[in-house]
Amino acid sequence: MMNILITGASGFIGSFIVEEALNRGFEVWAAVRKSSSREYLQDERIHFIELNLGSQQQLEQQLGGHCFDYVVHAAGATKCLHTEDFRRINTEGTKNLVSALIALGMPLKRFVFISSLSIMGAIREQHPYQEIRETDTPQPNTAYGRSKLEAEQWLDSLSPSGDERGAFPYVILRPTGVYGPREKDYFLQVKSIKGHVDFAVGYSRQDITFVYVTDVVQAVFLALEKGQTGRRYFLSDGEVYQSAAFSNYIHEELGRPWWIRITAPIWLLRIVTTCGEYWGRMTRQMTALNKDKFNILRQRNWRCDIEPARRELGFEPQVKLEEGVRRSVKWYKEKGWI
Repeated sequence: MMNILITGASGFIGSFIVEEALNRGFEVWAAVRKSSSREYLQDERIHFIELNLGSQQQLEQQLGGHCFDYVVHAAGATKCLHTEDFRRINTEGTKNLVSALIALGMPLKRFVFISSLSIMGAIREQHPYQEIRETDTPQPNTAYGRSKLEAEQWLDSLSPSGDERGAFPYVILRPTGVYGPREKDYFLQVKSIKGHVDFAVGYSRQDITFVYVTDVVQAVFLALEKGQTGRRYFLSDGEVYQSAAFSNYIHEELGRPWWIRITAPIWLLRIVTTCGEYWGRMTRQMTALNKDKFNILRQRNWRCDIEPARRELGFEPQVKLEEGVRRSVKWYKEKGWI
């Protein structure tokens, strides 16, 4: 039986990866922190391991004595009180984990790193909008995107010659906006529409993309099986949507409540997110309204090319946006979130 270690196992994407690994018959080790919720990790077959990604030395102690065939690194921060925390958690945490695995001589078959389309930043914004491709040079415009890109670049440095033999066997996945049951950020939009208000930003065309959480999980296991060392793949559902599509599908699934649609100018968003960030620092509470969120919401082009994932991994998205929203809203209702 193959052993798999999944970091960020208690999180949104990580918990679904754990479930699929169990379904596939893996011996599953879920990496968590002492403070992590185990709400979605109730299966008695799960082995838990507490890891401190902030220290390579502690990781070597915590991982010592274990032998993993596969590692999926899904742990990371999407919101932080301070900009430098993104690098500490997303970049340095990845370095520490991989360095510990290498120092222990872990005989890994594959290491899958969950990165993000955000590493590309606001490229290809000119009209007509075009797909972001793997040959494009990343230009991250958020602290989150920069921290993920630095982690990618560090992984690349492990095999500078490009020779796969003896290199650390990593594969990188770059999903666009991931949504589905258990997700909390997109849920805020569901909650807002339930409260009769839909909010959008900017008056120019916005091309957006999504990927349902189980399709990301599909890509993870395809990468474990077929991924080539050093390759990276964008992930979406293969479609491009206009900015109102997500709201419209949510509105439909909620039974079409009366609503007010507010489209705010980008300059107003900057004021709101700047104030939100300062408020978060003052209250020491993380908020979705921050400078990173400003750059994400103002970005007009989120197209990405998933053909390499289709061609090399056999990735084929199963859930389009309308069906994914239906499943998500159904789950929110069943769990009493709305």
